[in-house]
Amino acid sequence: MVESKGRRGGRAARRALRAAPVPQEQRPVQPGMEGGRYKPLTDAEVRRVHQAALDVLEQIGLSQAIPSCVELVTQAGGKLDQHGRLLFPRSLVEDTVASAARNIILHGQDSKHDMELSGNKVYFGTAGAAVHIVDSETREYRESTLADLYDIARLVDSLEHIHFFQRSIVARDITDPREMDLNTCYACVSGTNKHVGTSYVLPEHLTDSMPMLHTIAGGEARWRERPFVSMSSCFVVPPLRFAEEACTTLEAGVRSGMPILLLAAGQAGATSPASLAGAVVQEVAEVLAGLVYVNLIVPKHPAIFGTWPFVSDLRTGAMSGGSGEQAVLMAACGQMGRFYDLPTGIAAGMADSKLPDVQSGYEKAYTNVLAGHSGANLVYESAGMQASLLGCSLESYIIDNDMLGAINRTVRGIEVTEDSLSIEAIRDVCVEGPNHFLGHDQTMQLMQKDYVYPTIGDRDSPKEWAEQGSQVALERARTQLLETMTSHFPGHINDELDSQIRQIIPVRLPRENMQPGTPRWAT
Repeated sequence: MVESKGRRGGRAARRALRAAPVPQEQRPVQPGMEGGRYKPLTDAEVRRVHQAALDVLEQIGLSQAIPSCVELVTQAGGKLDQHGRLLFPRSLVEDTVASAARNIILHGQDSKHDMELSGNKVYFGTAGAAVHIVDSETREYRESTLADLYDIARLVDSLEHIHFFQRSIVARDITDPREMDLNTCYACVSGTNKHVGTSYVLPEHLTDSMPMLHTIAGGEARWRERPFVSMSSCFVVPPLRFAEEACTTLEAGVRSGMPILLLAAGQAGATSPASLAGAVVQEVAEVLAGLVYVNLIVPKHPAIFGTWPFVSDLRTGAMSGGSGEQAVLMAACGQMGRFYDLPTGIAAGMADSKLPDVQSGYEKAYTNVLAGHSGANLVYESAGMQASLLGCSLESYIIDNDMLGAINRTVRGIEVTEDSLSIEAIRDVCVEGPNHFLGHDQTMQLMQKDYVYPTIGDRDSPKEWAEQGSQVALERARTQLLETMTSHFPGHINDELDSQIRQIIPVRLPRENMQPGTPRWAT
């Protein structure tokens, strides 16, 4: 009986300890855990992919380069061949890789969200550009709006294990491309003070957004010291063609001091080879060409090695973001980024499932696990996405945040030290103690530092689960979503600063959508 009381007392103590807030530095997982243990390619295969990519650049090259790109590359030793293809000599590519920026920092508006992209440090974030929002209750898809984008940004702002926010939907209620680009950036930076990723259709859209970003930063000089927005640049149209407008926008972004995600996104079997190795070769070649381009504009400009080969279901030609092939393909690209020791971003978590259901869970889990363990610095699209990036679910962000916390714990691995080997703890329990570790000092010390606990995931007994209403994860996520959406309105951009911004750009997000008690979520 005494032992039973002791066990109950120990359990109560552990629950009380679990309920107490834990300082960030003592939490079991942190942004930037070290990955890199999963290697789908052998060292010899990595070198073969590298050499093949150099062959492609030197012998095949890229077409449709704009005149400024041609001038930069040819002055550096490249050549425009008789077919109008821009060829990149091996020496130019290798010299660029050797001298490119490393160990860069992607800044948040708040420095606590700064991300150091060095070595195998891994951060999980969003992306996607979906055109629909998923209503998980009615199972209907509707067009996404600017208000949705702001809501997703402030939701992500509240989620511990999603480390950065790249725009994940398209504001379909804004038809003018310039206004869409400006308002997309505005909604993102207003909704979270984590690092933000966005994109622009034309260079003048980027140029028009810079006064807003300078105002938030406190001036252009401060912006250039700590740029808190990066730009995704689809500077190529696979296979091996430059995209003219994207290239002019890329040049504007580099000169504005904005970090660049060099994004090459061929689709295996459609716009890149069906061979997975061939898909990696093509995307590596395309991104290396972009890296040369950026460094010829501004040497050592912060650029992210963004090889994003996607997979087709070869029976239909449709994209399959949740496939096993997609998982291993992205992990191989993460491994290539580590080979070059470049800041690297890949994509995972792009479930084919239309709802946050069982299929969604397993597809997101194995794609994110392999991505994280590949050691890629940034894992985009890791949360919230459904239908191979066509849909976005707010409940999914909450569920996926739980998943990413657990995945990050697997990335952290097991530390083997004199203390963690636990010989003295074993001696205490087996020789002098109660033959269990439940109340041992080591257990109490490590339960918050070594263990990650789910917010939405259920670990109660069947009896307790039934007593609490027998809810599944999606129902618990809906409850948390309503609580967050009616209470969490980030205030890092105050009303005075927001008024200044609204004088700079045509903001289409009403102020009432950015304050507690809005009709949108109050009901």
